[in-house]
Amino acid sequence: MYNLAIYLYLLAVKFVGLFSKKVKLMRKGHKQVFDILRQGIDKDSQYLWFHAASLGEFEQGRPLMERIRKAHPQYKILLTFFSPSGYEVRKNYEGADVICYLPFDTPRNVRRFLDLARPSMAFFIKYEFWQNYMKGLQRRGIPTYSVSSIFRPNQVFFRWYGGQYYKVLTRITHFFVQNEESIRLLASRGITNATVVGDTRFDRVLEINQAAKHLPLVEHFKGDSLVLVAGSSWQPDEDLFIDYFNNHPEMKLIIAPHVVNDTHIEEIIGKLHRPYVRYTQADGTDLSAVDCLIIDCYGLLSSIYRYGEVAYVGGGFGVGIHNVLEAAVYGIPVLFGPNNQRFREARALIAEGGGFEVHDYADFSVLLDGLLTDHRRLVETGRKAGEYVCRNAGASDAVIQAIHFGE
Repeated sequence: MYNLAIYLYLLAVKFVGLFSKKVKLMRKGHKQVFDILRQGIDKDSQYLWFHAASLGEFEQGRPLMERIRKAHPQYKILLTFFSPSGYEVRKNYEGADVICYLPFDTPRNVRRFLDLARPSMAFFIKYEFWQNYMKGLQRRGIPTYSVSSIFRPNQVFFRWYGGQYYKVLTRITHFFVQNEESIRLLASRGITNATVVGDTRFDRVLEINQAAKHLPLVEHFKGDSLVLVAGSSWQPDEDLFIDYFNNHPEMKLIIAPHVVNDTHIEEIIGKLHRPYVRYTQADGTDLSAVDCLIIDCYGLLSSIYRYGEVAYVGGGFGVGIHNVLEAAVYGIPVLFGPNNQRFREARALIAEGGGFEVHDYADFSVLLDGLLTDHRRLVETGRKAGEYVCRNAGASDAVIQAIHFGE
């Protein structure tokens, strides 16, 4: 049944690829995988295989990859992605020796992949559990680790109908999970080879903080003003904070939307009633006369949060909020929409007093008024956010200490 589902998915990908640029990129990448492995894998070297579904999981696994690379240079790194949003952005990442897509989980692909890659160990980040790959790794005696995984009762492994599918979990050598609930859920299936280490994303955002880019243009724009940084925003988010911004001349606004294209940027501009400038067009602009800076390029948001007194992280009025830790690490309070129930770090920030859920404009207005007019509260809530991040770091080192790397 599982293999049939994989083959049906393959057919669907081929069909959708006729119309979708993103899927077309993935199909092209899949055709190149085995050539990349044949040409890139050094048969005289040992490889650690890291698999990340997409960009978010890559960032989660990155601190572990880089620490292992530094502490155990005898190993080379093979990095695979499932999604084009991960591979296309990080296909030139210098921290890995070979980077490619993960071929679809058919028995033939698994045999070909493992024959060429010959990994000494495999690390799957967070949610990735492919039955045929796990079976192939186990049969070959290759230690396989699940890192930063988190389990919930509504996942198929723990449903009454998941009796067959949960067996994929029995093929994992060890689980390095985020919380105690995951330990309990695994134990309910008789799986006890698990350790709570936390989430490696905390390590990653601390690294980003330490290596944050100095952005003179953003610094000049900020001046002495109070600044709200709105990151990874979507239209419902923008309706909230732009309306507030238009009516509060005492603050400035930096918007880094999730989707950066001319259509979306023009939609944002159409809502602004105060002077603005696009980041890529700001050279030569008198930034002291500008109240809103629109970040119309990628790669800057994680450094831009440092210039804000308050952060708003988008996505909470859609499928789910984006990375709140990237903002919290700078010791500033973080606001976000109501769809955050599946995001452990957001719920924890709320409990700690460093994060705030908003449901509508009234919520947003009351919260921001309180933070921007009460300096003591602003500082205290920001401190709580930053301390939460620092207190939860260290998962990457805990994983490395638990694994035996042959010297």
